[in-house]
Amino acid sequence: MQTNIIESLRHTPMGAEADRILRSCVHCGFCNATCPTYQELGDELDGPRGRIYQIKSVLEGAPVTRQAQQHLDRCLTCLNCTTTCPSGVEYNRLVDIGREYVDEHLQRPILERITRWSLRRILPYPRRFVALLRLGQLARPLVPKALRAKIPPLLKHDDARTGEHPRQVILLDGCVQPTLTPATDAAAIRVFDRLGISVIRAGGGCCGAVSQHLAAPGEARGFMRRNIDAWWPHIETGAEAILVTASGCGAMVKDYGYHLRDDPEYAGRAARVSALACDLCEIVTAEDLRKLGSGAPRNIAFHPPCTLQHGQKLQGRTEALLVAAGFELQVVRDAHSCCGSAGTYSILQPGLSQRLLANKLDALQQGMPALVATANVGCQTHLQTAASVPVMHWIELFDPQGSWPS
Repeated sequence: MQTNIIESLRHTPMGAEADRILRSCVHCGFCNATCPTYQELGDELDGPRGRIYQIKSVLEGAPVTRQAQQHLDRCLTCLNCTTTCPSGVEYNRLVDIGREYVDEHLQRPILERITRWSLRRILPYPRRFVALLRLGQLARPLVPKALRAKIPPLLKHDDARTGEHPRQVILLDGCVQPTLTPATDAAAIRVFDRLGISVIRAGGGCCGAVSQHLAAPGEARGFMRRNIDAWWPHIETGAEAILVTASGCGAMVKDYGYHLRDDPEYAGRAARVSALACDLCEIVTAEDLRKLGSGAPRNIAFHPPCTLQHGQKLQGRTEALLVAAGFELQVVRDAHSCCGSAGTYSILQPGLSQRLLANKLDALQQGMPALVATANVGCQTHLQTAASVPVMHWIELFDPQGSWPS
């Protein structure tokens, strides 16, 4: 694709990166075939190719319009398109650039600004999030029925303990997961203890994804630096991996090296952190599964989060692990497609999110599984709002203290 980025932008890091990515696109349109929003809306501007053209247009000097902003907002950043693209277009990088540029040059309506600012000021901070969630729980009987299912219960924290083992991994604490799905990290700690691996809780917090995807990259880099500072002493003393139990956070941590590549103080450490970051399946697959007996139901449906299969390129890895452990995985149609959670998307684009959720649950529950397993807190909580069977993180299936539906 030929480009003509405006002079004031062309020689900046943002402009040079956008120009490089745009030139790799051959505008073939294969990406639209797997784009959930294009499939739902049938609008070229709501598919990857159309969004690429809109980003190219504004970076070449066209007026920034509210229409372009809305089309970029409707992108799930599910990265189905990057898996499909035959040219290797780094759409995830480009859409971040496009959103940042558009938001810098066009002020949003006041309600949108307040909502997006509030999400950035609440979700990445566990204490604030818990306080708000408690208020929601207290008001739950008073809100309309349609909203009640969206207010998750406050679950008891499970203070799982790890034994002392020569092998050690660092656990990303995250932000909302310890509150919304505390069983995930607790199960991971007990499973790794059984495998002879100690899990270090080194502090830190939000991975930075919330800010990054809400066009606040500087803020996101602040979260990244904080996590690197918390983890680095343990990396220096031999921790073999950074364990990330939420695939959305995993995709972000694996990108730290990219996002901090121009930071002279953190670039080297960020690259090392990215190299050490692992999804649960990457470590568990290499271990002796005979140590992980399970009383969980065998008949399950697995939902692979977009951040696992498209973001981290680990398509099929967790499924193969579960099959090797004796689980019977149902065939789920359109398994590549998004459930509609997509971080803050379910809040900012509720209409489209609910349509995608209905499609996904229909596919997952078609074979009447005993439960649905997944690998990301956002997908899990989103699916739970309307699922007729339990939804849990797959690591819980191996928890020696786990409880499952009969």
